[in-house]
Amino acid sequence: MTAAPRRPAEGTPLRTTCPYCGVGCGVIARPTPAGGIEIAGDPDHPANRGRLCVKGAALGETLGTAHRLLSPRIDGADARWDAALGLVADRFARAIATHGPDSVAFYVSGQLLTEDYYVANKLMKGFIGSANIDTNSRLCMASTVAGHRRAFGSDTVPGQYEDLEEADLVVLVGSNLAWCHPVLYQRLMAARAARGTRVVVIDPRRTATCEGADLHLPLAAGADAHLFNLLLCHLAAHGHLDAAYLRHVTGLAPALDAARRSRPADTGLPPETLARFLSLWAGTEKVVTVYSQGINQSDSGTDKVNAILNCHLATGRIGQPGMGPFSVTGQPNAMGGREVGGLANTLACHLELENPAHRDAVQAFWTAPTMAAGPGLKAVEMFRAVEAGRIKALWIMHTNPAATMPDADRVRRALAGCAFVVVSDIRADTDTARLGHVLLPATAWGEKDGTVTNSERMISRQRAFLPAPGQARPDWWQLAQVAQRMGFAGFDWTGPAAIFAEHARLSAVAAALGGDFDIGALSGVDYATLAPLTWPQGASTQRRFFADGRFHTPDGRARMIPVTARLPAPGPDDRSFRLNTGRIRDQWHTMTRTGLAPRLARHLGEPYLEIHPADAARLGLAPASLAEVEGAGGRAVLRVLLSEAVAPGHPFAPMHWTGETAPTGRVNALVPPLTDPVSGQPASKSAPVSLRAFPAAWYGFAISRGALRPDCDYWATAPVAGGMQAELAGTAVPADWRAWAQGLFAGATPTLTVEDAARGVHRLAVTDGGLVNAALFVAPAPVRLAREHVAGLLGRPAPEMLAGLPARECPDPGPIVCACLNVGMNTILSALSAGRADSVETLGRLLGAGTNCGSCRPDLAALVRRQDAAASASAAGQAAGGETSGERTGVMLEAPATFCA
Repeated sequence: MTAAPRRPAEGTPLRTTCPYCGVGCGVIARPTPAGGIEIAGDPDHPANRGRLCVKGAALGETLGTAHRLLSPRIDGADARWDAALGLVADRFARAIATHGPDSVAFYVSGQLLTEDYYVANKLMKGFIGSANIDTNSRLCMASTVAGHRRAFGSDTVPGQYEDLEEADLVVLVGSNLAWCHPVLYQRLMAARAARGTRVVVIDPRRTATCEGADLHLPLAAGADAHLFNLLLCHLAAHGHLDAAYLRHVTGLAPALDAARRSRPADTGLPPETLARFLSLWAGTEKVVTVYSQGINQSDSGTDKVNAILNCHLATGRIGQPGMGPFSVTGQPNAMGGREVGGLANTLACHLELENPAHRDAVQAFWTAPTMAAGPGLKAVEMFRAVEAGRIKALWIMHTNPAATMPDADRVRRALAGCAFVVVSDIRADTDTARLGHVLLPATAWGEKDGTVTNSERMISRQRAFLPAPGQARPDWWQLAQVAQRMGFAGFDWTGPAAIFAEHARLSAVAAALGGDFDIGALSGVDYATLAPLTWPQGASTQRRFFADGRFHTPDGRARMIPVTARLPAPGPDDRSFRLNTGRIRDQWHTMTRTGLAPRLARHLGEPYLEIHPADAARLGLAPASLAEVEGAGGRAVLRVLLSEAVAPGHPFAPMHWTGETAPTGRVNALVPPLTDPVSGQPASKSAPVSLRAFPAAWYGFAISRGALRPDCDYWATAPVAGGMQAELAGTAVPADWRAWAQGLFAGATPTLTVEDAARGVHRLAVTDGGLVNAALFVAPAPVRLAREHVAGLLGRPAPEMLAGLPARECPDPGPIVCACLNVGMNTILSALSAGRADSVETLGRLLGAGTNCGSCRPDLAALVRRQDAAASASAAGQAAGGETSGERTGVMLEAPATFCA
């Protein structure tokens, strides 16, 4: 193993890659005099050209080791590496000897670097002899992989990010690009401003992305394949097919026959809106269709992908500048995992597991004793096998399936009953790590050394600039050590550079077999100085694929796939709502990293249910109250947020919260384990649910410089500067609030109290030497106070703390909209209403909002629009001699009760 990196000298910049979404932004990390790390976008990286979103910009705030797993653990006790690795090797070997190779499994992650992924795949498929290795990327983009392979004969992304800037029309379907891939969204908005690129957003929900769109199609939930089937029919009927390109394509007639079964009414769109979209797509040559989880995370996701691909193949709009279908991935190295065969049904270097010649070539290259002969268990199947006892030993790496898998409570129970669970991670307190028999401390971003591949096939180096803390070790090293202890040869690399070189040499073997993934020319590259580059890097270095009509199918022609579109099956009668799940702007996955940065919790700080006002009124759900949501596998309690951005009957909830941050906010416990029959990808985007008001007898808000130990029916924690905050609620009122607060504050006794028992209002604070250490605010309704102000008083002499409001001379900025520059909604609305600003640009010049990462610009645009509407309504009301108030507009800006002002 190579020596651990030392911290660079003060001021020395180091180029690396962001660990969040699949955009793959370049990052410059620079040590500061105070001992921290300054983070900036890399202006020379082609993916982001210096831009970073707020999550990437806050990376320096997530590098502490206070929450880290720093030593191997066996059954909860610290252990030496030799003992832990020996136990893992022994238990896996014994299970294989007794029950066969398919009795063990790896569940890995797009958080792994490509070198880690490669070692895991080699060990499982080539030496253990099973294909029971799957990845949380199965939950992200497996339907795209399956759709690509059906249409192209290979899992090949045809285009490049620059196509977004060269297109005349960009269609975003099932993609909230502004929040989930903010840097790509900023590139797109810059192109729109510079050259008039038109943007269409197809989404049942009016998201932040719609603020930059020329047209929003509020499609019926799950109707994407119907829409693109209708587009295919329109293209054929109006003479927009490309006869020359169709010579390279088969399946047009059956694809059209299937498409003609879709009807305009299936889309739920007004006829004029549908007609405008069909005409716009058909009449624009340079079209890029970008799609993401709204397409992939469906029980018919593969068909939806192929419905999109059919339209591009039929018109030849693929593989040329400014045109093509484009899947954007949700994880930093989902693509790298695809390249090394990290999915249970794929083989390394885009080779086919089902192809004997491919298997033989890889086995010979690895000098492997055996090879998996067929696909292994995909994610949902894998955890069902764990539940049934067929999987005797499971190794989970850098992912949290007890929180992120559909039917998450059932997965948690399955892991609790598994004979042997190994978890490699950076923390020991995740929902999954708590269920592990052996915990292995892994290196984190800033300590890891290797490569990642982004959504446009660009390979970038992720470089270590910090030493590994404690006994943390790289994932590839852990895997290689276990392989050697199991008696396997070929796992004696000295570092990630050697693994990358082996992977590159194998890709040349794959290319000789006709594969498209070829980085053979990189096998002897200077790994330390490797600059970002797009594959292939072998005999071919083409930028885009398929413009020449050459595909990787047996006859070299693309396949148009007949798609019989279907809508989601209705839920049981008692689950009449269709929940839409997703992500929020400033958090990532289950917040093990972003949850450490206080500013990332200030935009939306607790789990919530975004629900249409008409539904809320019918159910008796007041703003900022709590709703109980019940699905097939569990229940959740979520903060109510009224919004016309969602359709009636189709509420939205984000999926980031876990047992560590909000035990009743685990949204994936509501999602049934339905999967796409082709890809095996779960339908995680939606779930039939029932809703009711949660019978809260009291609500609370607490802050503390120390630990918070909530003991109530609902709680959600988030970091604040110098401490922690918690939203609280319960169905029974404690008899003694002072005693309850003492338990909440880990034994600290309140020293200041303001109580009105008759009204149910209690405010208690803990002080030490005149400084505020903690405070609790309780009321019979959602607590209204200036949370930003109150949190800012921690550690300060603040006798006015229990007032909960700033002094008149210190106006409350309100809920944070621009997390980069700490600009609140009240500050923005004040500037707009006073006429000091009237656009996103003038807000930026006046307040700085939106001028750093740009992630908040859609929110700023919505506030401008809202103020304009309010001013117009006021003027109309005055003209009519009455009073009116402006209506709320689309993008969700009025935050949950975490930010009630």
